[in-house]
Amino acid sequence: MVKSFRKPIVVMTAAFAITFLASVNTTFAQVKFGDEVIIPDTPAASSIMVDPSVALTQNIGSIDLGTGRSIDAGEMALVSLAARQIKLAKTPEGAKVVASELVATTYKWNAHQMSCLNTLWNNESHWNFRAHNYNSGATGIAQALPGNKMDVVATDWRTNPVTQIKWGIRYIKIRYGTPCRALAQTHWSGYY
Repeated sequence: MVKSFRKPIVVMTAAFAITFLASVNTTFAQVKFGDEVIIPDTPAASSIMVDPSVALTQNIGSIDLGTGRSIDAGEMALVSLAARQIKLAKTPEGAKVVASELVATTYKWNAHQMSCLNTLWNNESHWNFRAHNYNSGATGIAQALPGNKMDVVATDWRTNPVTQIKWGIRYIKIRYGTPCRALAQTHWSGYY
């Protein structure tokens, strides 16, 4: 199943704008939220960055990208946050941090459950998003079998560790309820 995106051109433009802004200047300028920020076609001496934590909690309006189109700054902040999460999750320690954040906001599992999840995925993949079992075909941090099961979350599961983590947590919740129950299944049968 192919997912359609609500505003693919706007999202791609937002990603470009974030990259552009990050490369020009990483300091925050003093701007009243709700004002339009105009990005010229040629790089200026300074630029304006939107704090993603503020953009997510407040409706701060739109940003004019200089092409006659504008984008909601909240959407732009979400794209930036997602890009940072993906980059962080490409390391085992970063993947653990991202998983903890996702579990805390979505499933509210306690520290004991997180310990079980850590043990489970250490045994499965060592939290390596590129892990692949050549005997079984299991793929990713959670060792999905087959890997394309993760399409229910997103089709970028081959390269996106956040997609793998989201799928793995969802799978554990649906099938076992908690990571500790999934770990117990692994101890009993060798897989979960």
